[in-house]
Amino acid sequence: MRLFYIVLFFIISISFSSCVTAVRATPSNAVVIYKLPKTHKVVFIKGNRYYKWNGKHYRKTSKGYVVVCV
Repeated sequence: MRLFYIVLFFIISISFSSCVTAVRATPSNAVVIYKLPKTHKVVFIKGNRYYKWNGKHYRKTSKGYVVVCV
């Protein structure tokens, strides 16, 4: 009977262990532009301000401007 409880405890403890895998964040490949050219245009899309230049849209961040997909 004691062996039964030991085996039962072992099976229950294994069933409660999680199957979570580690997720690692990869660094982004975003290029930060510190100053936009004078020929940029200000565009509002869905109430958000974007800057358009050379066919690409940029968003202002605390470190500069980054390319975004709109």
